Amino acid sequence: MIILAATPIGNLGDASTRLRSTLEAATVVAAEDTRHTAQLLRLLEIENRPELIALHDHNEHERAASLVERARDEDIVLVSDAGMPTVSDPGFRVVQLAAESGVEVSAIPGPSAVITALAVAGLPTDRFAFEGFLPRKAGERSRTLRELAAERRTLVFFEAPTRLAASLTDLAAAFGDDRPAAVCRELTKLHEEVRRGGLSDLAAWAADGVRGEIVVVVGGAPEAETSPETALAEVQERVRGGERLKDATRAVAEATGLSSRELYAAALAERG
Repeated sequence: MIILAATPIGNLGDASTRLRSTLEAATVVAAEDTRHTAQLLRLLEIENRPELIALHDHNEHERAASLVERARDEDIVLVSDAGMPTVSDPGFRVVQLAAESGVEVSAIPGPSAVITALAVAGLPTDRFAFEGFLPRKAGERSRTLRELAAERRTLVFFEAPTRLAASLTDLAAAFGDDRPAAVCRELTKLHEEVRRGGLSDLAAWAADGVRGEIVVVVGGAPEAETSPETALAEVQERVRGGERLKDATRAVAEATGLSSRELYAAALAERG
């Protein structure tokens, strides 16, 4: 069996009884960073010393098959440096291959930076999307954010402290200066901080430099009343730009809440 084990994102007190007992009994632990996991075992006062196997972004593709095959006969505990494995961390390829190979996968739930930030941000939680890390390059980041600008769900991002100010500035440019957001820093740790405000104000605050692990939560796009005529014009503009009519009507319908079928019919009628 593959056992995905969530580890503390900062506060060791968040290590569950189940996590502790699993690590005490483990014979093999696949770890994002074996040194980090060895230290975690010591800090949790785990006397067991399981075999530690490195599993990270650079070797997961080649190592997944051997881990899955080994998991047919013994439990393999899979951990990342913090939080739940596979969530912007190694483990996805192992789980995917295990599912394809008929090897059981289980999870020990626990701390998650995504859910913790979402819970404390003060923004709608009924519908949300996790987008991981934004692209490092400014051009790619801006293109990605333009594509997300009309997203109605609350958005959650990871970001490095050195790129936070630039990302918030790009978010403000794409989503609007006043779009509500929260920067969640050092969650569960001694210097935990949640800074809330409009994107432009948060960018100005971050310009002086921010340290620690960062999660950014951004409110979804407000509902906009778009007339059928305006929506049809946007569809036609997208088609002139090279999009297929069906794709253009679907995208505009999702962004405006209008009927895709009616937009498609109106566009066909305009063509004559």
